[in-house]
Amino acid sequence: MSVIEAIILAIVEGLTEYLPVSSTGHMIIASSLMGMSSSPFVKTFTVAIQLGAILSVVVLYWKRFFQTMDFYFKLFVAFLPAMVIGLLLNDFIDQLLERVEVVAVMLILGGIVFLVVDKLFQKNEEEGLSSISYPTAFKIGMFQTIAMIPGVSRSAATILGGLTQQLTKKMAAEFSFFLAVPTMFAATAYKLLKFYKEGNAFGQQELMLLLVGNLVAFIVGMIAIKSFINFLTKHGFKVFGYYRIVLGLIILMLYVMGIPLSIV
Repeated sequence: MSVIEAIILAIVEGLTEYLPVSSTGHMIIASSLMGMSSSPFVKTFTVAIQLGAILSVVVLYWKRFFQTMDFYFKLFVAFLPAMVIGLLLNDFIDQLLERVEVVAVMLILGGIVFLVVDKLFQKNEEEGLSSISYPTAFKIGMFQTIAMIPGVSRSAATILGGLTQQLTKKMAAEFSFFLAVPTMFAATAYKLLKFYKEGNAFGQQELMLLLVGNLVAFIVGMIAIKSFINFLTKHGFKVFGYYRIVLGLIILMLYVMGIPLSIV
């Protein structure tokens, strides 16, 4: 992996991790266009740069992370379903991650859902809840487990979960951001542990790429989060719905044509 490739993947990660458009689908397109081949380091890199994206949430919402312990308990309750199911179905999830066609289909299905979301939950903006309870946090966490299917998008699943619990779009999006911190940190820690257990190690060049990748993901992630909240409150989800459908159709078309695609 070159520095340019690392920067491009980090930009893709930072832009798409918090948007409801599937970072996995974009990684497929980006890596395939660059002709990148999968390797233990490349796979670890695409997960490890999530640390930069995590830091962007903590920096932007740092005041929220210095609240009462109740804030952390609710995040933990929301994180529990993904932790349990992720441990139980880890091998199955890894198999799904190799299925490009699954990513494409889930992108399209999720896009169709987003085309009707604004009308379905329009009342939330006027009568939405002002706080998140423990049962609400747990239910949103259950929605997050759906995102273990590649192409669903963790952000899309958790935001939709928040909307079903009568949260406003802004509140649902922000809780999705907060929930990303323990979820992505755990996924990164697991991937790094697996990388070392398989007898791999980072050289000086690879450590430099990880540093650059996390820095870029951090900067781009901050821009994406601020822009997304502003756009979402003004325009809703319909644009993201159309975008997901188009992206899914492109990936599906390339797959059917036999053009090599891979999830790095």
